[in-house]
Amino acid sequence: MDTITGEEAGPDATLVPRWNETAQSHSQACVDPGEGLIDSSKLPVEEAVLTSAPSVPPPITRNHPVLLQVPLTTGTKTRQLTSQYKYEQWNFNGIVPGPFIRARVGDVVELSLTNRDKAGNPHNIDCHAFIGPGGGSALTTAEEGQTKTARFRLHYPGLYLYHCAAAPVPVHIANGMYGLMYVEPATGDLPPVDREYYVMQSEFYHEPPEIEDNGKLSSTVEFSYPNALREEPSVVVFNGHEAALTRDKPLKASVGEKVRIFFGNAGPNLTSSFHVIGSTFGKVYRDGDVVSPPGQFVQTTMPYFALKKVVWDI
Repeated sequence: MDTITGEEAGPDATLVPRWNETAQSHSQACVDPGEGLIDSSKLPVEEAVLTSAPSVPPPITRNHPVLLQVPLTTGTKTRQLTSQYKYEQWNFNGIVPGPFIRARVGDVVELSLTNRDKAGNPHNIDCHAFIGPGGGSALTTAEEGQTKTARFRLHYPGLYLYHCAAAPVPVHIANGMYGLMYVEPATGDLPPVDREYYVMQSEFYHEPPEIEDNGKLSSTVEFSYPNALREEPSVVVFNGHEAALTRDKPLKASVGEKVRIFFGNAGPNLTSSFHVIGSTFGKVYRDGDVVSPPGQFVQTTMPYFALKKVVWDI
């Protein structure tokens, strides 16, 4: 099994700089001059395939960059968090974790963020694949009812976390606003496998249930600031809720198949020692690094802080 764990490509609201232009004037890092930088409006347009966990978009087969359109919406949805309690999660595209985004080095991501949060909270995107201040958060901050669109050149391969960075940032993350973007190397992706899966660990912090008018305990719980500040989670889950991987959408494979897991830890506080009981990962691409040689036959890997990413091959 392959595991990938994995900061930011700079804002390009109009044009991506040509190679002979100064990268500094665009708050943008340079890429290999052999690849060159062109006007992003001249790139072919492609709509991103966005999938919900544990599904992963198919590998990219093209060998050229595109203007990759990524539409994201923010909102809230009350869902079953545990077998006992429901919880109002904040989300991207109606799901927690947010959709998995697959791209390629050299692509220009045209990110459109529409804020449909009726509570009036502002939201944005800080994507760790975008180089520049705030990872795009300043350009994409949208108030209720607004849509903000910006373009970002992808310079570096790897697995990257994206999350809402509106203040207070930890609250937005703790309520469910995070996801993963995988940027394939321009020289070719990882070796093919039979199945790929998207797994994300996170914590939720909630108050005890309130007593309703009928004297019974409410089945819905609310976010707890005190618990979050104490870093005492009420529940730690994979893919947004209890039993997501054991009941709702288990990761299935047949004997002899190769499986790759794109693993992220959104935190916002706890680390993770991700492993599969009774098996060993054939390759581990730590910290989202898919260029360096992977670790071989690793049983457990530990991201050293929250918001960390890993790629595993079993």
